Amino acid sequence: MRQAANSSPIVMPGHSRPKDGVASARLCPGIHVFLAVKKQAVDGRDKPGHDEGKKSRFRRVSFLLAFCTVASSAPAYADLKLCNRMSYVVEAAIGIDDKAATATRGWFRIDPAACRVVVQGTLTADRILLNARALGVYGSSPIPQNGADTLCIAQHDFVIAAARQCRAGQTPAPFTQVTPTPTDDGNLVTYLAEDSQYDDEQARLAGIQRLLVIAGYDAAPIDGVDGPKTQAALAAFLKSRGLSPDIVQAPNFFTTMIDAVQSPSSSGLTWCNDTPHKIMAAVGTDDGKTVISRGWYRIDPGKCLHPDVVGQPKQIFSFAEAVDGDNRTIKLKDKPLNWGGATPLCTRENKFETNEQGDCTSRGFAATGFTAVDMSSGGKTLRFAMP
Repeated sequence: MRQAANSSPIVMPGHSRPKDGVASARLCPGIHVFLAVKKQAVDGRDKPGHDEGKKSRFRRVSFLLAFCTVASSAPAYADLKLCNRMSYVVEAAIGIDDKAATATRGWFRIDPAACRVVVQGTLTADRILLNARALGVYGSSPIPQNGADTLCIAQHDFVIAAARQCRAGQTPAPFTQVTPTPTDDGNLVTYLAEDSQYDDEQARLAGIQRLLVIAGYDAAPIDGVDGPKTQAALAAFLKSRGLSPDIVQAPNFFTTMIDAVQSPSSSGLTWCNDTPHKIMAAVGTDDGKTVISRGWYRIDPGKCLHPDVVGQPKQIFSFAEAVDGDNRTIKLKDKPLNWGGATPLCTRENKFETNEQGDCTSRGFAATGFTAVDMSSGGKTLRFAMP
């Protein structure tokens, strides 16, 4: 089963007052969920080519899903909003626990630096719960999937009235209880944030940087700091798609970028899923000194994906496998439906990244056969199809 790794909660302070006038959460504690990120996100900050002139203030490398709370005796307010200060486009599901009944609803898509009303009207529920995930273009969700309550969700948009007993087409998922912060306009707000504590402007820029990297452009490190390197990558992306620079400020710009990431490209490696099944893929890179393998990236049917390969590796490797709705390997005539090769690299069931390829088994990995990808033309699209 291919899935993201879970992690344990830690408690951290709340966020400072946002620029948009939302009431301060500085004095209330936050519930944060820790998740380690890829090593390259750290190393890139110290490599030549980083945007000069503005030194990044963000050195920590763990991700936090933050929910700032208020006292339970606070009066009822009106609409509940979720605000995204992460560098990922996310989808959120909410749970409403009211006496003996618990209902869930999702998915609410929220772009970086955007807010979304998820409940309208005065809240009278005993508890509000939340589950959030990043879009599939980012690979295995960087947002940890854990929480004290297990409620039912569905893969696509859903409303489930009795969410503690899953039926056909529904799957159990962990939800975290939250008590949102009252705002100056009489509403309630809950923030999704990284430990870099981006403000809205920084979160939006970091979100653009992240998608540029996935699309094959060198905008690393992903830190929300503007500069000539980020601007050059963005300009090259816009030119390659025939887009005007004005579109960067358009409300649907993240949709435009995601569409670009999910289409074949003339540069870098592209995976395209031509099967009716979900595919989980892993990539390997060899820079002449170190071989790194990393996974898993989810590729939905009919979609394409660019794995985030940074730098100019001498060799790229690929492995992909079709899975069912429970992430179990699909077999045809008792053989796994996968696309690999003769080069053994280390993988494991959960989200992984490793720069050690020897003795995989003793380190809790499996030796998986990857195929070497010919990148001599500057770009390569691998299409996965039914045999």
